[in-house]
Amino acid sequence: MADHEETTSATGSASVAAAAAADDSASLVAVKAEPKHIVVQPPAESDVSEPESDDDNYNIDQDENLLKDFPRDTEDIELLHLKIRSISALGFANFPNVKTVCLRQNLVTSLEGLEDLPETLEELDLYDNRFSHVGSHLKHFKDLKSLDLSFNKIRHLKNFEHLKELEKLYICQNKISKIENLADFNKLTYLELGANRIRKIEGLEKLVNLEQLWLGKNKITKLEGLETLTKLRVLSIQSNRIIKLEGLEKLTKLEEFYISHNGIEKIEGLENNLALNILDISANRIEHLENLSHLVNLQELWASSNRFENFDEIQKELSEIKTLETVYFEFNPLQRKNLVTYHNKIRLSLGPSLRKIDANYIK
Repeated sequence: MADHEETTSATGSASVAAAAAADDSASLVAVKAEPKHIVVQPPAESDVSEPESDDDNYNIDQDENLLKDFPRDTEDIELLHLKIRSISALGFANFPNVKTVCLRQNLVTSLEGLEDLPETLEELDLYDNRFSHVGSHLKHFKDLKSLDLSFNKIRHLKNFEHLKELEKLYICQNKISKIENLADFNKLTYLELGANRIRKIEGLEKLVNLEQLWLGKNKITKLEGLETLTKLRVLSIQSNRIIKLEGLEKLTKLEEFYISHNGIEKIEGLENNLALNILDISANRIEHLENLSHLVNLQELWASSNRFENFDEIQKELSEIKTLETVYFEFNPLQRKNLVTYHNKIRLSLGPSLRKIDANYIK
């Protein structure tokens, strides 16, 4: 779910697009590619959409009829962008074998009706709806491995603590202000909490199997509470309020670190992060390139929009890293003051492994 980039977790479906394009005149398009079943709204005839009213001539029969042609043994159901408001009206009790359900981009305000789904459901996607409370509607699930509640109005992380089989949890773009009630998720490998109102990294101590943590676009002021996350491979904490690189000593398996758009003034604290292959420090306040020469596995360094002025520092810190393929130094003083010679100076400062400078491939 980034900065998914925080991003996010949303991915397009080629089969959905193809089915929608096949019949613009139909009011609904049903795709029955085994074993997955998808119902989507066809594309609008105009590029400009009409304002959407909450009433919008809604009739509950619209929801009741959506699954009428689906076979009882369906395992995968996707109902995308259909203005669904009532989960109860969908009649999920008629599908005892369903494993994955996706209700993305609808108008759901209550999760009542999820109780009709089998307790063996493995994936539930409620991305981009209108509910603010989870309530007790998830309490019967025992095998759920992936849960996406992104782009809703949730204020508190609660009422899903019992989902101990969860491996992936996406709750970006909500109104969460505190990380809490996650202690029992010891199977969790992916956690997306970007674009919320979080001020402190906390409550993650027992997530010892976590491999990816996405916290971009919050209000976090300090790198802390990460010591036990020794399996972490990806850490994204872009667009926060961090001013110091610290607290990363135990993250020896960290491969990707994204900390752009903060207030970092010095590169430091990466002594133990030898597995890093992507480092994004763009849009900070860093003046000197330093303390990077030991990162012998580094492949990409994104350092645009800082205060770097010295080409000699680039050569000193990066020229001996034989894996380095991509660097970004645009919008630094060393680029603005050397518009004609900038690319050539970067190329000459670095080793033969270099393939790309500021999105431009080296010829």
